[in-house]
Amino acid sequence: MGKLDDLSGRMLDLATQVGETVRDRVPDKAMDWVQTGAALGALKTGSRLATRFVRRNPLIAVAAAAGAGLLWYAARHRAQQARNAPIEGSAKRVEAKRAKTAQAASKAPRKRRTPTGKPTSPRGRRTG
Repeated sequence: MGKLDDLSGRMLDLATQVGETVRDRVPDKAMDWVQTGAALGALKTGSRLATRFVRRNPLIAVAAAAGAGLLWYAARHRAQQARNAPIEGSAKRVEAKRAKTAQAASKAPRKRRTPTGKPTSPRGRRTG
């Protein structure tokens, strides 16, 4: 057993050395192509498995798609609320006042009249 373990350990070391040597000798562009090819292979395999799963379990796939849509909608709604949220800080309320202009200061306030032409008091009650 000792020789068999030693042999497998030695083979593992040799495979590691070969992998490192190949990685050092191959240009960076080629390694990018290898990584891209591995990613495309994984994508192709994953899509095949997903297609098989959907064919066998259509209800689960529909429920998963609905759940994903609900999660997307909730995240979008929360982001919109965060955008429209009030800004943190302090505020002081300022009451609006009419500015007195030269024309408004010279005129006295006029009494309101009812449709019949009778003057009314400032509170809207008829006088006399």
